[in-house]
Amino acid sequence: MCPRNVWQALASPRYLLSAWPWRSAGYLLSGALAGILVLVVITLGVVLGGVLSLVVVGLPLLALTALFGIPVGAMERGRLRLIDRSPTPDPHRRPAEPGLWSWLTYRYREQVTWRELGYALLLAVVLWPLDALALAACAAVPLSLMSTPAVMQLYGNGEEARVVKQWTVTGWPEALATAAAGLVLLALGCCVLGLLAGAQAELTRLLIGDRRSELGDKVTELTRSRVRLVDAFEAERRRIERDLHDGAQQRIVALTMTLGLARLDAPPGPLADQLAKAHEEAGRALAELRELIHGIHPKVLADYGLEAAVADAADRSSTPVDLDLALPGRYPEAVEAAAYFVVCEALANVARHSGASRAEVTGGHAAGRLFLEIRDDGRGGADTGGGGTGLTGLADRVSVLDGRLALSSPPGGPTLLRVEIPCVPCLPCERTDRSV
Repeated sequence: MCPRNVWQALASPRYLLSAWPWRSAGYLLSGALAGILVLVVITLGVVLGGVLSLVVVGLPLLALTALFGIPVGAMERGRLRLIDRSPTPDPHRRPAEPGLWSWLTYRYREQVTWRELGYALLLAVVLWPLDALALAACAAVPLSLMSTPAVMQLYGNGEEARVVKQWTVTGWPEALATAAAGLVLLALGCCVLGLLAGAQAELTRLLIGDRRSELGDKVTELTRSRVRLVDAFEAERRRIERDLHDGAQQRIVALTMTLGLARLDAPPGPLADQLAKAHEEAGRALAELRELIHGIHPKVLADYGLEAAVADAADRSSTPVDLDLALPGRYPEAVEAAAYFVVCEALANVARHSGASRAEVTGGHAAGRLFLEIRDDGRGGADTGGGGTGLTGLADRVSVLDGRLALSSPPGGPTLLRVEIPCVPCLPCERTDRSV
């Protein structure tokens, strides 16, 4: 596989025989030249702007100098292609309105504009001298050592040669040994240049790259996958509810009717008693199955919506419940299901744990958010993180929909549970599948 960047190339045993050492050296050399140019432009802009600001003319020049990081950032993202074949996205966003003034105000408000200016200053003051020093130490000095035999032959009459102006070589064995040492140092220097180029590229990408591109894509994909899981979970609940309703429930209904008819036809005696017992057991099994089906995905929620389903849950609660709901229309299936089961779990907790004499459920839709509140006058002390409440999983489920689940339950009560889910009402044509 062909390496896509210098880090992958450094891990290859063929690095020294590839073009990556040359690419690394070219990246550092172009960085040194670019840094000198950026230093000159920024210095001129600041000096001229400061001098001319006395007559106001320099203020626009200083303002434009602050935007000099934008072309520097574009140049650096292009230079990164020398050691990384993957393009670096432009982090700048297009202004909402056309025109020069809109562009200028938008750029001054962007954080990346100031990051690019900071990088330009870093390049002009720190990075280019380091690049030049690295090239001199890792390339120029080894090449000078390798050229010792040629220098001695051409300029020293084959008798002597000066090596990097530090010592004199006076014989061919010493000249060849110096050249061999230069070759070894060049190989090591090529690796060092690759490391330095890679490190500087990472710093450049951190400062002027689009930080939201890769991380944002991962977060977006993670969010979408969680939503897909919720949708799949809801679809599976509906399928199980439909299979139980149309399959097992109908069979138990038929069994109950058959046992009832057999009970009527059987003469009094042990057989009739057994049939009566079997008929009662079948009836209890049918009631439990209907309750189970209702808990999996209630038909009233699918057919009539959230308001009717919450009213049905309140009617079935053992604690008296007051309702104050304003939920016209229908909402996305996942939203309705999450909100409904939060209400059901809250009312179940009220009945089991709170000791409340009365509960209240209020709800509505405002500012693009569906909200429901469940209050009770019980003893309080509830905790979503505690065992047995069942609200932790519902909180996770609500969070997938970008919603919030908040609980207030001080000791002594009262307890207030509020759920908010951002959504918009669905059009009637989007809910035609409900009647199936």
